Amino acid sequence: MSSQPPTRRRLLTLAAGTAAAPLAHGVAPAHAATDAAPTAIAARGTTVVSVPAPPTWSVIPFALDQVALGNGVFRQKRDLMLEYARTYPADRILAVFRANAGLDTRGARPPGGWETSDGNLRGHYGGHFLTLVAQAYADTRELALKTKLDHLVGALGECQKALAQSGSPRPSHPGYLAAYPETQFILLESYTTYPTIWAPYYTCHKIMRGLLDAHTLAGNAEALEIVSKMGDWVHSRLGRLPKAQLERMWSIYIAGEYGGMNEVMTDLYALTGRAEHLAAARCFDNTALLDACAEDRDILDGRHANQHIPQFTGYLRMFDHTGEEEYAAAARNFWGMVAGPRTYSLGGTGQGEMFRARNAVAATLDDKNAETCATYNMLKLSRQLFFHEPDPAYMDYYERGLTNHILASRRDTRSTTSPLVTYFVGMGPGVVREYDNTGTCCGGTGMENHTKYQDSVYFRSADGSALYVNLYLASTLRWPERGLVIEQTSDYPAEGVRTLTFREGGGTLDLKLRVPSWATGGFTVTVNGVRQRVVAEPGSYLTLSRDWQRGDRVSVSAPYRLRIEKALDDPTVQSVFHGPVLLVAQSQEQAFRVLSFYKGFKLRGDLTDVIRPEGRPMHFTTHGLTLAPFFVADDTRYHAYFRRSEPVVVFGAADSGVPNRTRADGLTFLDVLWAQAPFETSARFVAVVRALADTWLSEGLFTRAERDRVVAAAVGANLRN
Repeated sequence: MSSQPPTRRRLLTLAAGTAAAPLAHGVAPAHAATDAAPTAIAARGTTVVSVPAPPTWSVIPFALDQVALGNGVFRQKRDLMLEYARTYPADRILAVFRANAGLDTRGARPPGGWETSDGNLRGHYGGHFLTLVAQAYADTRELALKTKLDHLVGALGECQKALAQSGSPRPSHPGYLAAYPETQFILLESYTTYPTIWAPYYTCHKIMRGLLDAHTLAGNAEALEIVSKMGDWVHSRLGRLPKAQLERMWSIYIAGEYGGMNEVMTDLYALTGRAEHLAAARCFDNTALLDACAEDRDILDGRHANQHIPQFTGYLRMFDHTGEEEYAAAARNFWGMVAGPRTYSLGGTGQGEMFRARNAVAATLDDKNAETCATYNMLKLSRQLFFHEPDPAYMDYYERGLTNHILASRRDTRSTTSPLVTYFVGMGPGVVREYDNTGTCCGGTGMENHTKYQDSVYFRSADGSALYVNLYLASTLRWPERGLVIEQTSDYPAEGVRTLTFREGGGTLDLKLRVPSWATGGFTVTVNGVRQRVVAEPGSYLTLSRDWQRGDRVSVSAPYRLRIEKALDDPTVQSVFHGPVLLVAQSQEQAFRVLSFYKGFKLRGDLTDVIRPEGRPMHFTTHGLTLAPFFVADDTRYHAYFRRSEPVVVFGAADSGVPNRTRADGLTFLDVLWAQAPFETSARFVAVVRALADTWLSEGLFTRAERDRVVAAAVGANLRN
């Protein structure tokens, strides 16, 4: 909106080309064993202390190190980010922190982007980098990653102590840790606006979350000490402020953005049991929006998307610890306001970082849609909601966003100097993905995205009696409490049979297999080669209950179908999917490509009549265009949406000349006709056309002459499959 300050991405663009200057303190070269390539693998079983699952959860996730990715696209993307995690110098991450604390920076330059020596968001990228390395270590158990993580944590601890002892100015509390003085936090309390200050509590959240992840994922005890002191500092600043002042602070565009401070403070409370930490979490109640969402009043239009999405994950965690239903209701209702009414076909939301009007999809397509951070946070919210109520809709959304946005957000090339991830992902015609984002918010979450793909493949029921198979990714689950090792072989996101094999252990278990909402072409299950008589309703879970034995094999087949999804505000603006996979048309044109499909349909009425395999896996052609899976991440210009045009009632070569008119619900004559396909015979096809034409005549949508011409065209058509 023109009335808003410039977006953060715009400010980054204006600053592009400006090198990140070395910081003033120290001249020692930036090199250390902590940055070396991995040379050894640690044994699994490092002692970690996980955030305990609350009694409000009916479903519980597995630890990141209990699920290992198998071969495939997800692992390939993961490996690209692992290389960056191993190689990027720790001293560059630490430079801004050391400079602020008056310590030797060892001649290191900060990463750049927003992470510069004078940037108002400096330090946030370091928090994300901590999470990246912690997740990478939890996944791989590489000693070099653990050494690097411990080095980062230890250095931050030194910075915290230096600030407390001799900071200039000295912080108000010895727990303070940031890459800039406390000034930004003080200015926020007097309602200073962006870009004079940049989201100080957002930056605080990233640092705290990174430290908490270093503790819970990699067993670093010092990280918990540091982050606990930070939590004490947060309480010391906010616990004394009136509620009205806090509410006004959190309502300020970007300056009041606090990421998931309420979430990290409740997670910290779960580990420390300190009442101050839970009290500090409550200080982040954004009451006006919280109340509106609890009452299911949609006031999101014009609000900054990523400023608000993580707040609701925090509200769920507040519900876990307080039992106050308003928090949970707000989170559920907020999710429903975004997932669907404000979601593009890839699973992302927002235009230029902002939420737009409900159902405004076609009206908002441009080159600045779907901020990648926002999808990162919507996926976190979706899985947290599922823990409370295992509604398949949450996992349907999760699969969409993970496969078509997150997987597509990492460029398919190597880099040890940049995460090579997207910020915005345009959905307008003829746009292109831009990668890099070193030092930005999406660069930070982007580092995390690709080292935790396995976090939602499997969940378990709270009582341990059931295993949820949510995603059909090649992976191996280790469930030591049940003595189970289950391997899943799969070519996902490509089509194919997915097989789960009980490699170790057995016993009575409810195996809950997700039936995706897109699985309208059938969903078959076999156990040890025997087909099971089960009801597989798209958008549900089916349950196999039995006493499982080592070696048992469960195979799942869900054939992909080509399908269309229509924009909510303009049904002529459409996307093409192959099963769960978004297909985009490769084209340099900057205007919508106009496509017609019905005239090519045979009696089966299937898009395969007009969209044909191109030769490469998951690539198709239509109207002279190549349709490619969007997760193939390159710099080809693409069209995620096209304009559908079916102006005349035509059956193959038989053109009736009658306009394909639309009825009140937005469906055309041909829409209604082909929704009844397939037709067993030409006679059946003609009978349906005649009946529908009579309906159109009775509703005043056809004249008698037009009705007759439509029926005559159907009789004369040759649509045999």
